This record gives sequence, structure tokens and C-alpha cells, in this order.
Amino acid sequence: MATGTLDRPADSASQGAAGTRTGAALLCDALKAHGVTVMFGYPGGAALPLYRELANHPDLRHVLVRHEENAALAADGYARATGFPGVCVATSGPGATNLLTGIATAMMDSVPILAVTGQVATSAIGTQAFQEVDIVGMARPVVKAALQARTPEEVPALVAEAFRVMLDGRPGPVLLDLPKDVLMGLGEPAQLAPVAPGAIGARPASLAAARAASPRAADLDARLDHVAALIGRAERPVLAAGRGVILADAWDALRDLAEHADLPTVTTLLGLGAIPESHDLAFGMAGMHGTVAANLALHHADLVIGVGMRFDDRWVGRAADFAPGATVVHIDVDPAAFGRTVRCDYPVLGDAATVLDGLLARVAPHNRSVWLARLRAWQDEHVACLDPSGDGVLESSEVLRALEAATGGTATFVADVGQHQMFAALHLGIETPGTFFTSGGLGTMGYAVPAAMGVKVAHPEREVWVVVGDGGFQMSAPELTTLLHAGIELKILILNNSCLGMVRQWQELFYDNVYSHSMLPQPSFARLAETHGCAGRTVERHEELAEALAWARETPGPVVLDVCVVVEETVLPMVPAGAANGELICAEGRVMS
Repeated sequence: MATGTLDRPADSASQGAAGTRTGAALLCDALKAHGVTVMFGYPGGAALPLYRELANHPDLRHVLVRHEENAALAADGYARATGFPGVCVATSGPGATNLLTGIATAMMDSVPILAVTGQVATSAIGTQAFQEVDIVGMARPVVKAALQARTPEEVPALVAEAFRVMLDGRPGPVLLDLPKDVLMGLGEPAQLAPVAPGAIGARPASLAAARAASPRAADLDARLDHVAALIGRAERPVLAAGRGVILADAWDALRDLAEHADLPTVTTLLGLGAIPESHDLAFGMAGMHGTVAANLALHHADLVIGVGMRFDDRWVGRAADFAPGATVVHIDVDPAAFGRTVRCDYPVLGDAATVLDGLLARVAPHNRSVWLARLRAWQDEHVACLDPSGDGVLESSEVLRALEAATGGTATFVADVGQHQMFAALHLGIETPGTFFTSGGLGTMGYAVPAAMGVKVAHPEREVWVVVGDGGFQMSAPELTTLLHAGIELKILILNNSCLGMVRQWQELFYDNVYSHSMLPQPSFARLAETHGCAGRTVERHEELAEALAWARETPGPVVLDVCVVVEETVLPMVPAGAANGELICAEGRVMS
């Protein structure tokens, strides 16, 4: 009876005459030389030479997912948690195309992943062969580079090029397409020069080199002098932190600058954790579902300094009226980001840590008590800007605050996409960088379970919680079997409102209250978990919640906690599409200005 593993010893399949190696063997050698120890994938015909070779490399852990998209999303989670590229593998045709959503997710959020795809033999490319697609052409809009090997000898050099591109400047994904005859063919092994990535979680060496090679010192010094002068003259400045601050390990520098210059600080969704949310100068996430204080701070500011962020449309609101009275400074490592969505009055090209350290050395101490008092008044007035149901049913905000209390600020959270994502951003109280992950730019439903799988594989010592809606969970529920059989201990909290919550919210507010195809029939998630061999439990009442969270934390292995919450629950505050950040809908039903 098959056991699902290849117990045969390594054989000559990897090696030919005179020390030549197959393309698959050269690939595995090159990946290991660059520090790869784990990959997420799903086999198929064109990729089978690689999977045969993996039997000879027990030091390359392969996590067998149940859908290729989830391989890419797991690689994304692994990369976000480590700073080191995640690797995913799929076969040609539908296997490769199924990776594209995960690849695009990584591209939008600046995540380095290497997507390795099998391909039909070089002689069959362009003939509409079985399971042939031009994945190189399809992937180009959503990768930093799409590479294809034509001979086995090219494989090591292409792996090296992929690592260089993934980590150079703004990180992002690379596709490496490998025809079947390239994987099976023989080539001379090249001298492999390791990239020396260091320990998991360390800043990759190539990114450190990129920091040192930032814009000319004289030019950067002049720009820092100018920004420091702007900070000195500002009466209502706002410091805004994005994911780039976390990528650059610059959170200490951000906090030091904020404290030194008395700068109120807001974040993007992906910048949560760049400054502790309990900090006296932290006013939370801004944007469509950001806090009242954060959005009004931007709307009334006279200086906005955005660091490591894209100024995307969901964050800036109506672009023509973003921060109407402010000078906008944008600090980023990617020059293409400047002025893409809103005006950029003063761009600063450079690594976030270098720029923040430079500003800290130039800015004099300030006291902005009047401006801060104004922001704190807004913060206090709308600290619980909720939409209470009043019917005794659990609310998402209540559940998330209970989760934060139960974990004591020590857990890592991975949120899916939808209402629960915004509730998590508003109520989990993220204190530490690298402890909150979600799909930002692409908004990929089904993200959380596979991405959390990648996070947990990277950091098995962490307590990792998935926060997901019932819609997103149904997109990734088959991975429960992956969790069980790969020994990945996730705790999954489903905020179950029996509908596509964000779709329903928009239908309520903007589409005549017609809930067209947003109510979502579903199975018993607790029983579904048990069918997969995981622990499952349903929570319906307030008095059950604390004990159920404790049970989930104490129960070994993967756990699914299905928590029933209000159906017609609305995430507030909200900046409606097309509105400015100063035009918010709050719980009182009124619009701020």
C-alpha cells in the first residue's frame, strides 16, 4: 500500500556521465545554495522530474498543499514572516495559472516569492500541447521578472538572477519557468556562490547592500535638510508609516523620530505594528476604515510625511482633496511610487531606515501639545465608533478584543479579506512589527489560512491565529488536511456572519439594501474541521467566548473556532468611495468634516 512518500534511496537519476547533473538536480542545488529550506507545492506532469529529484533532497522540505493558489499564498506568508523569499512550485498549464492570484498578491504588497513552474518540453512550446500555457507572458504584469530556462546549464544562473531581482529595491515575486526537457536534461554544474541570507528573520544581505547603494549621499543630505526644515516649521504635521518601514527594520527609528519631534503617527493597513498602537503618539490606521483621529489628522494637516507606503486609493480617499492644506513628503525606495495616486510635493528616494535616521539627526525637539490635544479629542470622542446590534448577539469587535486579551499580546495574527479584516485592524491592538499579516493591495479572499501556514512553518515557536470570515474560509478549507498531515498547528477563528459581510455592507449603504447573492449558505464548520481530523467548536453566546478561546489555545494541533456574529454588522468608521478623508460615516450616522 502506498504511503505517500518515496522511500527509495538517491540514485543515478540526478547525475549523468562525467559528473553532469539533471536540470532538476541543478535547481535543487541552486535553491539550497541560496538558503532555501522549504517550499510549498503541488505536483503534476511537467513538474514530475523535479518531484522525483526532491526525493534525493531531504533537507528541502516540501509542504503539499491542496490547491496551487494556496502554495503561492503560503510562500507569501513565509516571506512576510522572514524577509526571505518564499518558494512555491506547480506544474504547467492550470497548475501554473492557479499560482497567478498568489503571485499578484505578493506583487501588490512587495513580498519576495519565487514561483517555479513546470512547462512542456521546449520542442512543444507554441504547439498548444497538453497543459501548455504561456505562463511567462501571463505572469509578466504581476512579477518583477519572468524567466524561462532553455537548457539545464542555465538553471543555476537563473536562480541567482531571480534572487537578485526579488530582493533588489522594492521586493517582489519572480517566476521561473522550467520546461520538462530542461528538468530532465543533463548539464555541467556551475560553481554556486551562496547569497548568505543569514538566519531566518535577518535582513537579506542584498537588501543591506541596496541600502548602502542608496542615492548619492550629497543629494540625500540636501533632501533630508529640506524635510527637517519642513518639520521644524509645521504646526500640524503627521507621520505616516507603511509596510516599507517594517521591511527596512526601521520601526525603532520611526518611533524615535516621532518622540523626538512630537509627531502624531498613523499607519496603513500593512504598516500596523510599525509603532505600538498603545503609544501616546499613535492614532491608528488611516483610510477607508481607518480611525476618525487618523483620517481627520490627515485632512487637517499642514505636513504629511509618508514613509514606505504607496498612498493607495483606499488610504487617500478622494485624491484631489487629500490633505488639502498640507505639503506631502513621500519617502520610498521605489521611484515609480511618487505621484502615482496623489500629488507628491517632495519625493525622497531612499531606504526608510537611512532616511529616518538622517531626519532624527537633523530635527530639533518639538512640543506640539495644541495639535496633539486636538487629535486626542477626536480620538476620545470616537474611541468606540461601532454599530452595536443591541440584540445580545456577539459582535466582531467584542470577539477580537477577547482574542487580544486571551493571547496577551504574544500571538501573530493573519487576517483574511473582508469586514473581519477591518475589524481586526481596528481592534486587535497590534503592538509589535511582524505580528499582523494580511493581503492589502490585491484584497485576496482565501488568503489567511495558507498564508498563516507559511508563517507557522517559518516560525513554529509562535502562536499563530487565523482571523477569517465564513466566505474566505470556504475558499481555503481543504488546507485543513494539509495542516493536520504536515503538523502545522494553526488556530483558526471564523467570524461567521452567514454572508459576504463587506459585500452586504456595500449593498446596504449604496445599493438600496438589496442583498443580491451575498447571503452565504454554509456547512457546520466545527463538523467540517472534525472530518479533516482537526478539532472544531461553535460559539454562539457571550458567556461561551472566553472559555472557548482558552480551549482553542490549549488544544494540540489545528483548531477551528466558529464564532457566530451579527449578520447586519457594519464596519465603521467609513470613508465612502469618492469621499475625502474628512468625510466619514460614523456610528451616529453623521458625516464628519
